Amino acid sequence: MFADPARPVNLARYEFLNPGAADFLPHLEFQAAGAVALLRTEAGRDPYNRDLTELIGELSTRSEKFRTLWAAHDIRLHQTGVNHFHHPAIGELALPFEAMPIPTDPGLTPTALSAEPGTPSHDSLKLLAIWAATLNQDDQPDTAITDNEHRA
Repeated sequence: MFADPARPVNLARYEFLNPGAADFLPHLEFQAAGAVALLRTEAGRDPYNRDLTELIGELSTRSEKFRTLWAAHDIRLHQTGVNHFHHPAIGELALPFEAMPIPTDPGLTPTALSAEPGTPSHDSLKLLAIWAATLNQDDQPDTAITDNEHRA
């Protein structure tokens, strides 16, 4: 999703406009319907939000599936649930999420995803973290001092 050149990064844009989304999101139909219902909820809450209006306009003009779901007028706001992902290196992930509205900043709702300890998803995320750390180490220049440099 972050490799997609479309900016700013947005899950709804990814779900509806990126052909690779179906590979990454195994329950794409369900998640896409939820994204539209959430966008409709937010549009009702803040109808003059320019960024939101532009996103809805972009999705409406570029995605038949989005237009169909938008026309259903579903409204939904989930505070908790489970999102499913398919990572090419580690496979399926089921990550519970919790939305945490910030009372002092209405409209700002960070969402945290985590894996339950002891689950296959938790083990897979640990493996992914090790793999990512290994990749990052390979990108770092070797800063070890050789014997010749030490003597100089």
